Amino acid sequence: MANTIRSITRVKGFNDAEMDFQLLRQLGSANYGGASIGETLFCIARMEREDADEWVDKFLNLANNQELDAISRLHKHHYISSSEQFLKAANSYRSVEYFIHSNKPEHKQYGLKSRECFLNYLKLTTYHFQANFIAHNNQQLPYYIISPDKEKILRKTILIISGFDGTLEESFISYGIAAIERGYNVICFAGPGQMDSVRFNPQTYFEPNFEVPVTILLDEIERLYKWVDLNKLALMGISFGGYFASRAACYEPRVKALIANSPIINLCSYILGFADNEGSNFQDFSYNDIPYIPDDVMLPSFKEQAANLLLRFGHKLMSETINYLHQFDIVEKLDLINCPTLALIGDGEGGEPLRQFDYFVENIKHKHLYKFTSKDGADTHCQVSNLGFTNCVVYDWLDEIFI
Repeated sequence: MANTIRSITRVKGFNDAEMDFQLLRQLGSANYGGASIGETLFCIARMEREDADEWVDKFLNLANNQELDAISRLHKHHYISSSEQFLKAANSYRSVEYFIHSNKPEHKQYGLKSRECFLNYLKLTTYHFQANFIAHNNQQLPYYIISPDKEKILRKTILIISGFDGTLEESFISYGIAAIERGYNVICFAGPGQMDSVRFNPQTYFEPNFEVPVTILLDEIERLYKWVDLNKLALMGISFGGYFASRAACYEPRVKALIANSPIINLCSYILGFADNEGSNFQDFSYNDIPYIPDDVMLPSFKEQAANLLLRFGHKLMSETINYLHQFDIVEKLDLINCPTLALIGDGEGGEPLRQFDYFVENIKHKHLYKFTSKDGADTHCQVSNLGFTNCVVYDWLDEIFI
């Protein structure tokens, strides 16, 4: 009997909410060539358990295959095909990096593989780009500056800062390509404690005064890159970057427009919002305690997050980390933001992010806002499920600001 079917591929997510979000994140990047839907679903279908090790195993194999395919096509002078495969490989390696503790050598190894594949992608495009570092507190902090073509003409520019686990490469895929298509220069920068900085500075940790490295960066941009129009410089913060960018905009007058996606005014309250309580029944634990906490007390995916949280904020005890997090606060500084500001959030992000969004909007001067909904297909954190629409909102607004 004949057997005609559409496909053996099925769309199936995870029971674990964090794993499911990472799946959406990977699928969403397909909008700009950071993944393919079919390969991603194939990896998910082959996972025997919903845990980090399984993700690493399956997506590392995918990343290796994509990179080898890119190299093979490059040797045959298929430059466009090769660049597309390198870009997917870069993002697959990024997803592997995400699920590995930042103190393990494999974290750096696959992070640098992501960077290597991304640079190979850039070399095969028509873009002009440079990959450089600034010096700050005995650290080398990386950034890319990318222009639509080789002509060094004065252009509007967006500086993109990610958050806890985003990378320079992912930032460019998710938000930078859309800017390039609209004629902007793109600068992707990683500050202290951020993923790309960890690759080069193992002891780095997040710092609350993010305006300091941003000022160093903008001094270098002003000195070296004459094709950046400093009168049309926008700063966008993604996830935790919503704090970093907003903090920088409080002090840095060269920022002419701010996009906070989403606005974070108190990072401690934001992070504690992921827990079931607000800290009143808090029981302290150390980094070394985490492997021994029962799964019914702390889900495996949350253990991964907690371990990386301690490492990335530079403390071994959760109580010390929480005390340090109180320094990441701009509640009393919002009146220092003088530039036009676009505040963004997905309405599915939960009570604490929405509370901080509302407070931010109520207390800044030149405000514009957009709340993404499930009808938009973009109610998720950072709107990973509909990046194209997010970029419509962001860059249409910027084009109207930078007339």
